[in-house]
Amino acid sequence: MTEFVLVAGAWLNGSVWDDVASGLRALGHGVHPVTLSGVGEKRERPVGRQTHVNDIVEEVERLGLRDVVLVGHSYSGIPVGQAAERLGDRLARVVFVDASVPTDGESFVSAWWQGPDALQGRLDANGGLWALPEAAEFEGQDMTDEQIARFLAGATPHPGAALSDPAVLDRPLGELPATYIKCLLDGPEPDEDVARLLTSEQGELVTMDTGHWPMISRPGELAAILDKAAAS
Repeated sequence: MTEFVLVAGAWLNGSVWDDVASGLRALGHGVHPVTLSGVGEKRERPVGRQTHVNDIVEEVERLGLRDVVLVGHSYSGIPVGQAAERLGDRLARVVFVDASVPTDGESFVSAWWQGPDALQGRLDANGGLWALPEAAEFEGQDMTDEQIARFLAGATPHPGAALSDPAVLDRPLGELPATYIKCLLDGPEPDEDVARLLTSEQGELVTMDTGHWPMISRPGELAAILDKAAAS
């Protein structure tokens, strides 16, 4: 039995995976959604250097999990990629769902597509927190009004300290068995960091014809892809 550890991206807690988790459990897998410090029910927990990496590693070790497929969505690809290195032989595969991937010494802010000053300015203007997405950011993302409402109901502003935390990698990420899931409605091509990851013999690219939050828009399809990745 594969043990899936599911980590949501910015703003979201572990409950965003509920429909995916149901699908994976029906296929016989263990499923363990993780809520990161500073969001959701853990919004009061302090966030500093490597906090989100430690959240993930400590949960895997606390539960005594092995044969782990570690899944990170969006922002959480950065701490997930670092945690994957630290899991050693507990790790079977790491899966990035339309995610950022870590580069040693770089952070989510430093790699922001509009430039680091653009995102840092938004954080500074909101007391160090990343405000929830506005309605326009959901346009063209294959989500119904009901699904958007569900997203916002379960979301909390994201701690900027995590977004600006530089990644620490002891070896090239491409040495890990990895699957990257690209959601085509959020842009057809992976970025340069992802492209480098996929040059590895252990890397594979899978596409979904949906938006950036497939655990909401296409949970059954995502569960099937994760099940197949576990068998890779």
